[in-house]
Amino acid sequence: MNLFETLQEKKKQILSVWAERTLDSYTSSGFFKKSLDTIANPTGANIREGLSRIIDLLLAGGDQQEYAGPLDQIIRIRAVQDFSPSQAVVPFLELKWIIRQILNDNKNTRHLTQELTDLDCEIDRLALAAFDKYMECREQLFQVRIKELKSGSYILSDSPCPSSLLERTRVDDSGKIN
Repeated sequence: MNLFETLQEKKKQILSVWAERTLDSYTSSGFFKKSLDTIANPTGANIREGLSRIIDLLLAGGDQQEYAGPLDQIIRIRAVQDFSPSQAVVPFLELKWIIRQILNDNKNTRHLTQELTDLDCEIDRLALAAFDKYMECREQLFQVRIKELKSGSYILSDSPCPSSLLERTRVDDSGKIN
């Protein structure tokens, strides 16, 4: 059995470990991992679906452009949360470790880990594309915030305007912040 046949056979196991490790990075990971309801848990459902589509593309030898949709599905969620860029893309790099662990667990597939060079390269490209997508999403987020400040629409939301924040934190004559 060659590498891709073995990976195809172990796809469900790889996906399960990958989704669990990715969802572990969230503060409410217990909920995200337990609830499979797409309405109650859109984050967990979108992460699982995106990872599944990515593993399918990897095993089918998908084109780099085909990864754009599932990458966007995952990274867009991570970009609006408090993840650093490296934390946002680490699940894609962890896939290499997960595959090696699963292949090394079975003595019949241990020898296949030496054939992972091409797949590792493809996963690295995937991680770099994820980083690009993360930066694109963050840029969009900041552009929305800038437009909100320029238009004054932040006044209509629950957020206080910057001048009211300054008003609340005046410094008195002794240099003490009130």
